[in-house]
Amino acid sequence: MTVLSILGVAVLIVLVSIFFYYVPFLLWLSAKVSGVSISLVQLFLMRIRKVPPSVIVSAMIEAHKAGLKDVRRDDLEAHYLAGGDVERVVHALVSANKANIDLSFKMATAIDLAGRDVDEAVKMSVNPKVIDTPVVSSVAKDGIQLLARARVTVRANIKQLVGGAGEETVLARVGEGIVSSIGSSATHKMVLENPDSISKLVLSKGLDAGTAFEILSIDIADVDVGKNIGANLQMDQAEADKNIAQARAEERRAMAVALEQEMKAKAQEARAKVIEAEAEIPKAIAKAFHEGNLGIMDYYRMKNIEADTNMRDSIAKPVQRTTKEAKK
Repeated sequence: MTVLSILGVAVLIVLVSIFFYYVPFLLWLSAKVSGVSISLVQLFLMRIRKVPPSVIVSAMIEAHKAGLKDVRRDDLEAHYLAGGDVERVVHALVSANKANIDLSFKMATAIDLAGRDVDEAVKMSVNPKVIDTPVVSSVAKDGIQLLARARVTVRANIKQLVGGAGEETVLARVGEGIVSSIGSSATHKMVLENPDSISKLVLSKGLDAGTAFEILSIDIADVDVGKNIGANLQMDQAEADKNIAQARAEERRAMAVALEQEMKAKAQEARAKVIEAEAEIPKAIAKAFHEGNLGIMDYYRMKNIEADTNMRDSIAKPVQRTTKEAKK
């Protein structure tokens, strides 16, 4: 073979490949055999619109075999171009149809575009899901702490999937209901004897309102006794009262010490004044001598009187001690 012949064969192969890529004849034949009405022109235009024909045709074949009448090619293409998962939507529609669940194509695509797994939601509607709550701590009226754990059986609410709250909200509401139920119990023994009273009370509050789920049952899986919160609070209060009393006593002691220091300072000041006054006596005597108001005999008599007074004081002191000892 010449070079031109080889080049011609290569060009022909490339042209045939391009033709079958943009005009998927085998895919069209598969659709026709399955009873799906679609033309080669439509498949070619899908390639131009960057929509994979295999995804759309496979979804149409599955919907046709399942007997779904409201699934159209244009709607599937629009959902794919909007960023949706065409295969997951069709799977969900088929599952909902088999389970007699009212799910339209518009609702399914809205749920899918909202970021939720519509196929999983349909399966959850048929087979409810069990959610285990974390350990919820609550205190009964007698001050005893209880640690409860519940199992919540939920079913997907198809109509509330778009805009409805998720599992986190359901768990938070159930936990709040458990805390409220235990907190309203008179004693912790009542809760331990009848744990089903918690689930009945919580279930009656309609906690699934505004969520993407329907709560079927709430079962208390485990209840454990925790700390005596009431006793601990009383101990803490007593400790706080003791600290306050000690602080007040320390304040009074400090005030008493300050008052004592103040009195000592005043006494020292008084003694200083007495010493200062006594220091003025010799000056006054000298002045009296100088001015002639006091004579030598007068001075001697005064000293004799002072000596007599000191002698009487020294004699009286032992007598006073003896008298006290006699009284004892």
